[in-house]
This record gives sequence, structure tokens and C-alpha cells, in this order.
Amino acid sequence: MKIDFIHRIQHIGIPAHDLEVSIPFYERLGFENVMEAPFEFDGGYGTCVMMKNQEVIVELYQMPAKQLAEIKGRSNGHVDHFAIDVADVDHAFDTLKKAGFEILESTPTFLQFWKNGTRFFNVKGPSGEIIEFNQIL
Repeated sequence: MKIDFIHRIQHIGIPAHDLEVSIPFYERLGFENVMEAPFEFDGGYGTCVMMKNQEVIVELYQMPAKQLAEIKGRSNGHVDHFAIDVADVDHAFDTLKKAGFEILESTPTFLQFWKNGTRFFNVKGPSGEIIEFNQIL
């Protein structure tokens, strides 16, 4: 099996305790807010913000209140995942599923992020790390 669909790291996901604090912090580092969108999770709503500086994208996301307490209580491990940019998320999903990787979703998920949305799925790594395979539509 040859994995030939990985292009580059697409973004690094960081759960934010308070976006009103996190966004200005990254702006001071030269990042610009290039996308902001709400999302639904487990009956609540959160917000995702993509901050970009050159070719580096940091995804700041504030989870709904129900999950926020757990995130705030973490003593380490605040970088939640990193994302790989792929041209065809369905091909990547099928290839990795056939190869026996532990995929966390039953099918690629759509979110209304960016202009036309995005589709992604996550693979669990051997140390619990999450690797997202993401296609911006």
C-alpha cells in the first residue's frame, strides 16, 4: 500500500478556553482571523476560528459549555490534533480504512467552514494523538 495523498499539514487544532483572549494573543503573533464559524456538538454550540500567518494555520475552537470544563481542567495536552490536507477525502478514508487504521468516524464529516465547507475524518494514533484528514471544498 502506498499513501500518496498527503500534501502538507493543514492546521493545528487548539481548544481555546476563551476566544476573546486567544484571538488577540495570536493576532499579536502576526496571525489573522481568516475564518470564523459556529458548530454544533453534543447538543450545544461552539465556535471555530482559523488564524493564519503565512502558511501556518492554527484552529482555535471553543467548545460548548458542557465540554469546556473538561478542557479547562487539562494539565497538559492542549494541542488536540493536527490536520493533513488531502485532495480527495473519500479516497483517503477508503484507503486508510482498508489498511486497518483506527478511524473515529463512520464516514467523512461535513462542516460549513471556509467558503464552501470542509469534509474530514480522524485517525487515532498509537499514543492517543488525533490525525485529521481534511479536504477544503
